[in-house]
Amino acid sequence: MRTTVGIIGAGPAGLLLARLLHRAGIDSVVLESRDRAYVEHRQRAGILEQGTVDVLRAAGAGERMDREGLRHDGIELRYDRKRHRVDFPALTGGRSVTVYAQTEVCKDLIALQLKEGGPLLFEAEALAVEGADTGAPSIRFRHEGREDVLECEYVVGCDGFWGVARKAIPAELTRVFERTYPYAWLGILADVPPSHDELVYARHDRGFALLSMRSPSVSRLYLQVPEGTDADSWGDEEIWDELERRFETDDDWTLDRGPITQKSVTPMRSYVHEPMRHGRLFLAGDAAHIVPPTGAKGLNLAVGDVVTFARALSYQRETGSAERLDRYSETCLRRIWQAERFSYDMTSLLHRSPGATPFEDRMQLARLERIAGARAAETDLAEAYTGFPFE
Repeated sequence: MRTTVGIIGAGPAGLLLARLLHRAGIDSVVLESRDRAYVEHRQRAGILEQGTVDVLRAAGAGERMDREGLRHDGIELRYDRKRHRVDFPALTGGRSVTVYAQTEVCKDLIALQLKEGGPLLFEAEALAVEGADTGAPSIRFRHEGREDVLECEYVVGCDGFWGVARKAIPAELTRVFERTYPYAWLGILADVPPSHDELVYARHDRGFALLSMRSPSVSRLYLQVPEGTDADSWGDEEIWDELERRFETDDDWTLDRGPITQKSVTPMRSYVHEPMRHGRLFLAGDAAHIVPPTGAKGLNLAVGDVVTFARALSYQRETGSAERLDRYSETCLRRIWQAERFSYDMTSLLHRSPGATPFEDRMQLARLERIAGARAAETDLAEAYTGFPFE
């Protein structure tokens, strides 16, 4: 097989890249190790920044998102039994975010790719990227019981942290920046309408809690728990009782309960791999960077990566200049490090570390009071939450 761009991974990054390239008249092949049902049902992030929403619309993939997604114009911060709403449009010149699950983004992009785009091969396991530093890289993969080779002009690894793409970059050329956190998120899906119409981020002496949603009838909620927690060790009523404690306020707000349909534990880590390019191999999304979920940045950073690559390749085709492709890693990393900074700030602001001192507790409360009382601090949060611009 031969194509211009070989894409490893049919998550939202790989699928969106294929869509952007198709719209630019550039052919590609997408290889995905899992089957279609798995890709369309794996639960991941659900908050789309303004820029991500705009890109999906421009790519012709926004029809169902606009119909079923939930536009949010703010978030609520809770601390010390107080409530403070951050008004995004008022602070950012009109920007907002949209609640629309990654599973739905993938369904939309898969349907478009199969209808209009190039080959999308499910159950096609990438085994290795070869010749990344030559003018003719290739992907060795296994599909339908036999090995094959996809010959490319460029390879984009959208295959996540455990994928093969990053392994093709020589270790002596790389730098890794990493932080692991001593806590995790216990997440639940529940068949109950959300108890608030916007996301609620709660800082509590017992730990962080987040009220989110998947739809007007399905709630998504999270509790800070110790690293290594087994989700099944928490009973349903125990989860609801703890959520109720951490969301407590001085007014008459109440948390509605319902049947819990899913439990999972998400570890917390920050990770950046530099560079994101080696020869004609480019990394995108979790293959190059991971953020803790507090800032809702993971999916949106992946979108920024593939938008940057698609624009750079289109520029090269139009002008003959590889200048923007050569700057791919540098360009992406500027945005990534700002998102890493924001996600770290949000995580340290709202989570209580094991053994935290009274001084550290009061510092968190002072930072939250600063956001609630100073427009400049509140604006910084709103601008970061709704998304750093694509370059």
